[in-house]
Formats: sequence, structure tokens, C-alpha cells
Amino acid sequence: MLAILSAIATIALASPSFAADPKPDAAVKNRNIDARVFLDDKIKADAPLAANCLADGKKWLDKNAADAAASRKQDPQFFKDGGWDFERKYSIRSVVADRYVSILRDDYMDTHGAHPNSDVNTILWDKAENKRISIRPFFTETADNGATMKAMVKAVIASLKIEKKKRDSGETATEDWFKGVEPSLLKIGAVTLAPSTETGKSSGLTFHYPPYAVGPYAEGQYVAFVPWETLKPYLTPEGARIFGGARPKADADEQ
Repeated sequence: MLAILSAIATIALASPSFAADPKPDAAVKNRNIDARVFLDDKIKADAPLAANCLADGKKWLDKNAADAAASRKQDPQFFKDGGWDFERKYSIRSVVADRYVSILRDDYMDTHGAHPNSDVNTILWDKAENKRISIRPFFTETADNGATMKAMVKAVIASLKIEKKKRDSGETATEDWFKGVEPSLLKIGAVTLAPSTETGKSSGLTFHYPPYAVGPYAEGQYVAFVPWETLKPYLTPEGARIFGGARPKADADEQ
């Protein structure tokens, strides 16, 4: 009898219906859409950062809820199996010099098309100023088609080619797939400061690409790594201060 009760308890604990799903930090749920936003615990520990991410997430929820309602009104047949399913997760990727916080913003979208889709974007947060920034302060110039951006693009494409070779996808390592990676801060890709083997430093830049950006959907997301040494000639004093060390092997293995 004890063995039977133990087995029942084990099954109950393993059953999804008994699993405690994490509670979203913001959500919209109606007949048109079930959409959720999650902040990781490290973000929630920083009140200004959490407020910024949550406001961003709520704006995203409202937009997609409005789009879903409009879509149902126009094409109700596409909602016969239920509403859209959306999810966004904010997670900290690195904290550099106890000041610069890199955040990944991962989206999942299912609008009952051929397949669900995903997207990725990034946020760089300055804890000292409590605001979002770009990577501009770390480089002497970041003009479109300037020397810094051209060097970044060259290094990004070299990294992507290596990643494609690892996935046996060398046939898509072509100019056509890379034409969207342009020498402009707004068009090169979503960027984060990569973690480093040296405490408090960044080992370089990682650029994050969703499906379709630099390869067909089946290849999934890509991450391109540009070591800081490649960018050394273009660093400001602040850039030289925050970069150093090497990319941890575990970070490269995770991508």
C-alpha cells in the first residue's frame, strides 16, 4: 500500500497539471490572445531596470492584443482553433564594470501561420544613469559606413560563417543572406556585451539574429561574437577600461 501511495505521489509531482508555472509579470488573456511577459529575478532586483522593462513589455502586450482583435474582426476563420499565443522574456546576459547591463529580449509568437516564430532583441542599460544606452560611448566613432562599423561587419560575417560551418549550413553563408548586416549601429544587429573570463570585464560584442535574419527559418537563431581585440583600435578610454579577458567557453557553447 505504501509503495502504491508513493508511486501516485511521484506521478502527481511529475504531472504538468501539478507543476507550478511561473507567474507572468504582465499578461493579457482574452478570446483573441494569450500573451505573457516575464522578467528574470536579477532584473526584478533592480527597480528602475525592472520598471523600464515592464513598461516596454506592457506596450508590446497592448499592441499585439490590438492586432489580434483587428485580425479576428477581419479574418475570424483563423481563430477557430483559439487565439494567438505570445510570450516575451527579459533576461540579463552580462553585467560589466558593475554598471553596464546587457539584456536579451526573447519573443515567441504563434498567430496560427505555417509555424510559430521567434524574435530576439537586446537592451543595454546604464545602472549609473538608470537609462538605456547604445555602445557608442565605447568607441571613438560609430558613423554609418565608418571605419568602426565596417570593422564590426567584417568580424560579424566571419563569425557567422564559422557558426554556419558548425551547423553544416555552409551553403547559406552567402552575400545574399548577409546583406541585412550593414555598417550602421541600427542595422548591424542586436548587440550585447559578452561576458569575460576576467571579472567585471567584457570579452567583446555578441550580435543576436532571429530566424530569417541571416539564414532560413530552419537554421534558427544565430549569435556572432566579435572579440574586443578586433575593435581595440577604435576604443575610447571607457571602452578600453571595460573590455578585457576572453569569452568563457560555456558562453560560446550555449549559443
